[in-house]
Amino acid sequence: MRKELRFGFALMAIILIAVAVFMPWSNLSNGHLGLLMLSLVVVTIMLGFPTAFTLMGMGVIFAWFAYHSVNPELAIQQTLDLMVQRTWGVMTNDVLIAIPLFVFMGYLVERANLIEKLFHSIHLAMARIPGSLAVATLITCAIFATATGIIGAVVTLMGLLALPAMLRASYDVRLSAGVITAGGCLGILIPPSVLLIVYGATAGVSVVQLYAGAFFPGLMLTALYVGYVILLSKFKPKLAPPLPMAEREIALPDFAKAISDTITKRALPGLLLALKGKRNANVPASRIAGQLIIVLLPAMVWFGGTGLVYRAITAAPVEVDTTGLVEMGFNSTTRMELDVDTAGGVQEPPMVEEFAADGLQEPPMESLQEPPLSEPLQVPPVETGLQESPSPASLAEPPANPKTVAARKVPQSFWMTFGIGTGVLIAFYALFTFTRLEVFKMLLTSFFPLAVLIVSVLGSIVFGLATPTEAAAVGALGGVILAWLYRQLSASVVKESVYLTAKTSAMVCWLFVGSSIFSAAFALLGGQSLIETWVLSMDLTPIQFMLLSQAIIFILGWPLEWTEIIVIFMPIFIPLLPHFNIDPLFFGLMVAMNLQTAFLSPPVAMAAFYLKGVAPPHVTLNQIFAGMLPFMGIQILAMFLLYMWPQIGLWLPSVLYR
Repeated sequence: MRKELRFGFALMAIILIAVAVFMPWSNLSNGHLGLLMLSLVVVTIMLGFPTAFTLMGMGVIFAWFAYHSVNPELAIQQTLDLMVQRTWGVMTNDVLIAIPLFVFMGYLVERANLIEKLFHSIHLAMARIPGSLAVATLITCAIFATATGIIGAVVTLMGLLALPAMLRASYDVRLSAGVITAGGCLGILIPPSVLLIVYGATAGVSVVQLYAGAFFPGLMLTALYVGYVILLSKFKPKLAPPLPMAEREIALPDFAKAISDTITKRALPGLLLALKGKRNANVPASRIAGQLIIVLLPAMVWFGGTGLVYRAITAAPVEVDTTGLVEMGFNSTTRMELDVDTAGGVQEPPMVEEFAADGLQEPPMESLQEPPLSEPLQVPPVETGLQESPSPASLAEPPANPKTVAARKVPQSFWMTFGIGTGVLIAFYALFTFTRLEVFKMLLTSFFPLAVLIVSVLGSIVFGLATPTEAAAVGALGGVILAWLYRQLSASVVKESVYLTAKTSAMVCWLFVGSSIFSAAFALLGGQSLIETWVLSMDLTPIQFMLLSQAIIFILGWPLEWTEIIVIFMPIFIPLLPHFNIDPLFFGLMVAMNLQTAFLSPPVAMAAFYLKGVAPPHVTLNQIFAGMLPFMGIQILAMFLLYMWPQIGLWLPSVLYR
């Protein structure tokens, strides 16, 4: 029997034995039935049954038990009503429209064949850095993750493109496999991430703020990966040998060679001096002007970007549209009719109050009540350094008199960042030779189209110009244009992309339906109340609760995928956050970073199996697993840094939306 099968069966046996031993079979309450349902769902999913239909089936069966214990005659009708209400509530959630659009964009970008050019140009740009091939792989994965966010697609493409190149360069097999799998999983955290959309819809957190908050943690994790590879390659060059000089040479065009030989090798001063009189080295002025515009592009992007940020920071507060940001299973009409707390995503179905007097009680939610809609949300002082984000309701309320609202002051951190960035730009031009100009032009032809797409999608979301759904529509159109520009837009490509998009979107939507029914049954049985009582009885501090919750999520990442963890277990954790004064936005960022372990943790590490499917026969699964372990350690380090300095994730949302 294979090792992963032995591990899975052993884990299932532990769960079933624990249920058999600790469950009070002689005195079962509805809360105990809820815990039994939770255990059976995990075991059933591990046996290979479809997650969505397992959740729906278990939810329907145990909801019938809950209703039957109160009124057997109406149990079937109430269970069917619950199914219809929850399914309708999920399918009318506008936030979910962004999922098929982002997925469609990702599949089209994947088929535009940009990644091979991007990888080659980044490789040449990083040629002098230790472990340049591995570094280029990580950067390419991060950029591609920003454009698509589909983990399987990134790992598979980089396995076909980067793994053979690294093996030909005598790179260590474990390091090569670890770089590709870890880089491919960055799409879970880096926006536009489908996971963040799912978490936002589950927890009732603004997807816009989640995208803004995940930006810097994603960059930090990428930088940690790159730093580890550079240090490892520097101190152990046998694992990642440097490239031979023959592969670093780039042939210069005639005009660049003439200016470099007669004036200077540096591109910016050479082109400026060549514009004047006889020193133009017989190069047409129009050619020099065109190259000069290309050279000045980094400066234009830097000063233009900082100008937009300055304008966003100093602008008076404006209305932020958060329509559609409701928890799964509820639309806005249902929410107002039921008048229930939706902070945690686990909601009581509307049929409960009719039978509350007969013994079937709603889980106590006194500490989680939503204030009246007409009053601003009051958040208690935070003692743990994890600041509570403003509620969507408070964000959506415009100022009473916009004319009297003064522009906000520019924080000192902005000027520090501007000064550091400008200094780096000056150093960049001091080292920018004509050889590097040729590499830069290669990067432009491969990265610039992706950069335009990324900026148009993420920029419109972060700066409040469009909702995630509207930005996803722009991204889908951009994916079509990219595929057309690179002559990859054919009937077969569109047909395959649409089919895969429909398949992925149907999976996600049915997961939401199953999770909504499961959550309703779990709340009906009092399982949520039982878990809350147990956790609160331990009298944990916020730090202890964070450690406990993240450890549970980390362990769940072994047998389960992130979709199952989000839709099943997040509704259990979310209602507990107000008691510990933990910001749901910050908790979501921690979960997104933690859930990358679901793709990197053996024995059910999907990234490893994606890579094994395209790797040469001599690359074993054990070598891939061994290569992933150091990067799992880096993920834990990144989570520690994010917890110690929450502003890594909360600074950008606080600047843009408060």
